[in-house]
Amino acid sequence: MTVLTTPRMRSRDVVRVGGAGLRARPLRVFLSALGIAIGIAAMLGVVGISASSQEDLNRQLEALGTNLLTVSPGQTLFGEASHLPAEAEGMIGQIAPVTSVTATGTTPAKVYRNDHVPAAETGSISVTAARLDLLQDTGATVVSGSWLNAATHRYPATVLGAKAADRLGVVQAGPDQRVWLGGQWFTVVGVLAAAPLAPELDTAALVGWPVAEERLDFDGYATTIYARVQEEHVVAVRDVLGATANPEMPNEVDVSRPSDVLAAKQATDATLNALLLGLGGVALLVGGVGVANTMVISVLERRAEIGLRRSLGATRGQIRLQFLAESLLLSAIGGLGGVLLGIGVTTAYASFQGWPAIVPVWAMLGGVLATLVIGGIAGFYPAVRAARMSPTEALATT
Repeated sequence: MTVLTTPRMRSRDVVRVGGAGLRARPLRVFLSALGIAIGIAAMLGVVGISASSQEDLNRQLEALGTNLLTVSPGQTLFGEASHLPAEAEGMIGQIAPVTSVTATGTTPAKVYRNDHVPAAETGSISVTAARLDLLQDTGATVVSGSWLNAATHRYPATVLGAKAADRLGVVQAGPDQRVWLGGQWFTVVGVLAAAPLAPELDTAALVGWPVAEERLDFDGYATTIYARVQEEHVVAVRDVLGATANPEMPNEVDVSRPSDVLAAKQATDATLNALLLGLGGVALLVGGVGVANTMVISVLERRAEIGLRRSLGATRGQIRLQFLAESLLLSAIGGLGGVLLGIGVTTAYASFQGWPAIVPVWAMLGGVLATLVIGGIAGFYPAVRAARMSPTEALATT
């Protein structure tokens, strides 16, 4: 006696049959896949942009160094402003692991675009005395003109920070560029780029230490001291800087590490990233509901096909596998489209910001895996429902 058995469907047959079902409804498939793609693109974009920002920060810190410490005066026990001793720079420079020391000092002078600007409209720009080695220690750079030198730091010449130049309307340095500083004309000899490790320089008009004392009523006390330290001794030096700068009142000294501020700023972005990831997850869930809706409607519309396939010998398992394959293919199309869209968004935004474009491989693989899981869950019920239909029931309802 010959026993007839139903042949098993090969993998390529499953894919072919599932793909045929999708090709029959291209617009509905596109809209359902778009929901999945938006969710994956949102999640991948958040991860990619965050990774690109982190990589940019790492490159900045690698270029600028994380071994810069700053010392500034704090407050007295009575809440009054204190000042650093005149010997503070020299004493800090005697610490063995300290490789270089420089300083700036705030003057009472104000700076304006010209002598007709009202005195109250300062633009929040400070006039700051600076040592000649300031750029070397802080990592700041000049984008126009030049930095103060042994000649210009004794004369009415100034270098503007990036924001200060913008607020004063100075595009580039030159002999014809002058600002009204401290009640007299100063020539703008240079303009700085933004200084990540010393953001206070961005809003400053920097002048030489000698000219500040001679013409701007500067008292000569440093308000910020910058110290470069051997990398392996940064923590140890930070612990003794206060007592070294002001042995009599170490509690009136504030010590900070600018690179920690940049890292803290990066950490605060994690909260926003978590929120955006949550929104991406919601979008992905909505996309999964769209896939489920498409598959349920597909089962209802294709009862005749299901009945015909069952009457021709297709088993319940094959029907279930067919509709599950359609759901997985639909989700995979959306997932791959979302990955490509997320990479495009990340690349475009990173290029706009001047960052390196970084899209973690784990995020891309995770995105595709998430879509397959969503597709499997979304297609399970429609596939089971289709498989439970008897041939006579399916054909009778057409």
